[in-house]
Amino acid sequence: MSKKKQSPSGDNRRQFLKKSGTAAAAVAALKVPVYGAGQAPSANVKGANDKIVVGYVGVGGRGFGAHVRQMRQNAEANNIAQAAVCDVSSHRANNAKNFVSKNSDDKVEAYTDYRKVIERKDIDAVVCSTVDHWHTRICVEAMDSGKDVYVEKPMTRYLGEAFEFYDAVKRTKRKVQVGSQITSCGNFAKAAELIAQGKMGPLVLAQGSYMRNNPKGEWNYRLQDWATKGDIQWTTQGGKIGWLREDMKQIGFSPDHYFRWRKYLPYCAGLLGDLVPHRLFPLMRATGNAEFPSRVVCLGTRKITPDRDVSDNTQVLAEFPSGMTLIVTSSSVNEQGLNETIRGQYGTMYLSTNGSSLEYKPERPFAEEFDPESYTNLEPSGNTTPQHHKNWLDCIRNGEEPVAGIDLAMKVQAVISLAEVADRRGTMAHFDPKTRKITDGSGREIKAYDYEEEAKLDHGPYGPIKEIGG
Repeated sequence: MSKKKQSPSGDNRRQFLKKSGTAAAAVAALKVPVYGAGQAPSANVKGANDKIVVGYVGVGGRGFGAHVRQMRQNAEANNIAQAAVCDVSSHRANNAKNFVSKNSDDKVEAYTDYRKVIERKDIDAVVCSTVDHWHTRICVEAMDSGKDVYVEKPMTRYLGEAFEFYDAVKRTKRKVQVGSQITSCGNFAKAAELIAQGKMGPLVLAQGSYMRNNPKGEWNYRLQDWATKGDIQWTTQGGKIGWLREDMKQIGFSPDHYFRWRKYLPYCAGLLGDLVPHRLFPLMRATGNAEFPSRVVCLGTRKITPDRDVSDNTQVLAEFPSGMTLIVTSSSVNEQGLNETIRGQYGTMYLSTNGSSLEYKPERPFAEEFDPESYTNLEPSGNTTPQHHKNWLDCIRNGEEPVAGIDLAMKVQAVISLAEVADRRGTMAHFDPKTRKITDGSGREIKAYDYEEEAKLDHGPYGPIKEIGG
């Protein structure tokens, strides 16, 4: 029979942890870092009773339904005022303004140019829910004007601009929350706690999935009659910022692209940018010490829904310097996915997808050292967008780091961006965070996508965008 690990007093590890009495003592003894803990508060902290004035850029489906509406419902509890709404669609901007005006005494203005929101000195924080390719520009300008930022996932479109975003946060010391609200779920926080206590040992493999099956094709949202050239500022002209980037003017006005933009590579990475982040953020948070990936491979196919140039079935495999591997699979054509699981040398954790429960089972060789544990009714769970909002607002006031803050977000974006590069280039993507360079297996540098590179690639492996509906 193998000899059990002994503490200095002669107890086995299980007995030692029980005698220590508290999880804090175990954490101190193991010296395992907890992600986002122990950071010095920012010097730029609002008073606990200060009202935070919020402006919104992008008030479409998510921006209006999740952010304007839900933050309105919790405005009194969170002590906020809603002062401005902005969208390149006059219809959407006015709709959001009317909603706030009818449901509050807040004086709110509607704009079609985001710079009008950023220029306002009375606005403290900005919620950015635009198409992905505008995230970095809007958020960096907002932070440079002294505003904290909540930005929808993914953090941004490309890796280079993600580092521009990251550097701006470090420079301005603003508080950023990325809108993967599942990251706030209680079971992932509990997982981080158990990992910090040493109950998992070295992490080996984590897995998760986000699966859908839409017979009409994912993201084929209804085209609205009000979406006309007269309503939507489509291109940048006459000093006004349009929906397209300046380098995308060759794409003619298209309601299909406006409502269904997640189908097309110039605007996003498809499943990699929409659904996959909802598993990367919480699983990487749960490790307690998120890392940049050392190498990433990704497979993507588009066989069932050909009306797009992004994959309808994709798998991501990422390796980290600590030795942990992470698997995330996503689909828009099948609902059956992987159970949310984190495996370590000492034990394995099984997490519910709604965030409410966690089961810990020690591995057989360590069953005498660790007890099984089960947790139910963990909070928050379910729709955690309100809690994700509150966490961000609390951190603006107390100087702490949001649960989906910039350090975690940068590492998650690296996985997303390397996965896209690996899939579209047909290679494994290696990454060095010190040089911020991507290389293939032979050490040759791979240029990460940026605006200029994207234009040269003719918008993807499935032909020019104009042939798909542009």
